[in-house]
Amino acid sequence: MNSSLTPSQAAEDGCYHCGQDIPQGSSFFTIIEEKPRQMCCPGCQAVAQTIVDSGLDNFYKHRATTSYTPDFNVKSVSEAQLSELALYDQDSIQQDFVVTAENGLKEATLVIEGITCAACVWLLEHHLNKQDGVEKVSVNLTNHRARLTWNPQTLPLSMLLAEIYRIGYQAHPYTPNKEEQLLDQERKRATRRLGVAGLGMMQVMMIAVALYGGALQGIENKHVTFMRWASMVIATPVIMYAARPFFIAALRDLRTRHLSMDVPVSIAIGGAYLASVWATVTDSGEVYFDSVTMFTFFLLIGRFLEMQARHRTGRAGNAMLNLLPASAIKVIDGEETMIPAKELAVGDQVIIKPGHTVPADGRIIAGNSSIDESALTGEYLPIRKEQGDEVIGGTINVENPITLEVTRVGAESQLSSIVRLLERAQEDKPKAAQLADRVASYFVAAVLLTAVSVGFSWWLISPEDAFWITLSVLVVTCPCALSLATPTALTAATGTLRQNGVLITRGHVLESLSRATHIVFDKTGTLTEGNLTLQETLSLDEHATEHHLQIAAALEKHSEHPIAQAFHTVVTPHKVDNLQATLGQGLEGQIDGLRYRIGKPDYAFSVCPNEHTKPELPPVSGQWLLLCSETGPLAWFRLNDQVRTEAAQTIKQLHQLGLTCEMLTGDSSSAVEEVASTLGIDTVISGVSPEQKLAHIQKLQSEGAQVIMVGDGINDIPVLAGAQTSIAMGSATDLAKTNADGVLISADLMRLADAIRLSRKTRSIIRQNLGWSASYNLLALPLAALGFIAPYMAALGMSLSSIVVVANALRLSKLGKANRVK
Repeated sequence: MNSSLTPSQAAEDGCYHCGQDIPQGSSFFTIIEEKPRQMCCPGCQAVAQTIVDSGLDNFYKHRATTSYTPDFNVKSVSEAQLSELALYDQDSIQQDFVVTAENGLKEATLVIEGITCAACVWLLEHHLNKQDGVEKVSVNLTNHRARLTWNPQTLPLSMLLAEIYRIGYQAHPYTPNKEEQLLDQERKRATRRLGVAGLGMMQVMMIAVALYGGALQGIENKHVTFMRWASMVIATPVIMYAARPFFIAALRDLRTRHLSMDVPVSIAIGGAYLASVWATVTDSGEVYFDSVTMFTFFLLIGRFLEMQARHRTGRAGNAMLNLLPASAIKVIDGEETMIPAKELAVGDQVIIKPGHTVPADGRIIAGNSSIDESALTGEYLPIRKEQGDEVIGGTINVENPITLEVTRVGAESQLSSIVRLLERAQEDKPKAAQLADRVASYFVAAVLLTAVSVGFSWWLISPEDAFWITLSVLVVTCPCALSLATPTALTAATGTLRQNGVLITRGHVLESLSRATHIVFDKTGTLTEGNLTLQETLSLDEHATEHHLQIAAALEKHSEHPIAQAFHTVVTPHKVDNLQATLGQGLEGQIDGLRYRIGKPDYAFSVCPNEHTKPELPPVSGQWLLLCSETGPLAWFRLNDQVRTEAAQTIKQLHQLGLTCEMLTGDSSSAVEEVASTLGIDTVISGVSPEQKLAHIQKLQSEGAQVIMVGDGINDIPVLAGAQTSIAMGSATDLAKTNADGVLISADLMRLADAIRLSRKTRSIIRQNLGWSASYNLLALPLAALGFIAPYMAALGMSLSSIVVVANALRLSKLGKANRVK
């Protein structure tokens, strides 16, 4: 191989991918960098196309040689896959998703395809932790992301990716665009499978009704035979296509010698289908195509709903990283040049014009302006930034052009740090999930061992009955009612809350709400309205109050600053000339030839003649603006963020329910204590960062508290993810709502008390359902094992048990109005 060729030489003299000579008559091409590149063989063409499809075209720009393939020895991974995985050892490729720690270890976030249950998570973590050089592996079952910490001197990343492939999963570096493609492909596949299963189930059930009716009232044998064959034809695509993921996962688990729920599910579906086919072909025994299709459909519905919740979580981090713009204006030799933002490097100088988004973390080296950080902090007031101040990528420049020196890019940026903080918060698995990780395989093994023992016993007693009795045991032990006991109750209660203005986005919310001991509120936008309003006007001439208000409104009329918007509802006849804004101070303009200023007291008073004395600040807390003219001071205006009208009654109701109410806010002004005193909140922690908020929540939880967190800003995202239960306001940012476990659609805090009352009733219903379904299984299993229950009776009993559970859960849908607080 001519590995010393440059990419351009390879394009002219040999294969663009590997550099080898191109055989005569070869017609293999791949479009790279918008140009057709010739390949020597279909293998290179396939690898190159994979690189392009994965968005890794830059590999051909940054490679030092035309080939980079380390010596792997992973038997089950193809050569094409090995070539693709080797790309991820390049520093230029890793910069977007790998962070290097001070001790030399590297940390990467990966997206894992093929995870179906807690057993998959255990297998991945257990297998990767055994690899030399791996320090820590944590796989998140909710969004199928893995956080991997390893020593690159001991083991390259490509080898770890190959190990993941080897045990039956696929790993991709976490990048927003790539993950969006994977999520979309998964959703389309799941929708198609669900549609095939649903359509097949409906048709087979219609035929089954006729067969059951014929068995009771009599029917000619030729009609029975015809309907059996019709059922088999309809059920076959359901088994071969819709149920295919269960069989693939079961084979993977058997190869890795690790059991998951897919194994007994596949045995039950496949066994019942094959037995029904045999009965149809031989015209003997019973057929269970209706049970098979129904079982497949309901299992797929459960997986589909789980997938939807997982996708919602996955897109949260993607949307956050997509706050960064696609391009940036870089200063090169004194000239402004537009370049892709991803090509910025530390030390580059970029110009940020008003209204543009900051493309990377940096330090202002020229100019000053106000920066809108609401996308990251949730605070609506722009922050004044001077030369030397740090600016975060993803924020927006509001007023003046500034020049920035880039200090952090890619995975090292502040935005990426927030995403990693979110990932760490989501990695804290609840006790139920940890228990599921430990017992999943043992439960499956117990189910299979029971079925095998029953089958072997009956083979010795009555071989002709062994198969049917074993099938009955498998159907009976399929925990349909047990698995429906909790989700059906949660679904019914979730629908009731949705009708009353509370949207639940996670299945665990109602259970955790019922056990809550503490509820923690953010202030701005949660307990308050989230926008400044004009609270009071104090004119120094009480007869001119309305006139002074109109003057102030005229000055603020053409500004979009949040402070100015508080005056926009005031109608004014005055026209302003020579309007000027002073950054962080206020506004100045001429009205009828007289100069006015409004803003901070010192700034506004400086327009007054020297003989005047600056008026004292009013004693009432709030944000006070002073209006002055060339004739002297005129009026004070008090602005404040108004407390929600229902907030005090909500806190009172929550106290009556036995919850401890706290306020946790980044605001450090005097307004915090005023709001707490008004609402009757005893515990207040102010002036804290997102990291400190998360630490406080984790401290409460470590002491045994069950915490509900209510917030609305992106700065609340890590603490929303870290709390057992998180609720976002209806007016919250999209990212906050996406990461929260629930959303107050109407932004009515009173709905929280409704939700807690209903959650406690839901917990009671769930206990009733679990008790019924467990009793049914304990009774039906020995009867099936003794041969008293035929397979059709087991399927019918399973269905009836599920109906009882569902009917009991539907009682929650009638509790909506009774639970509402009057």
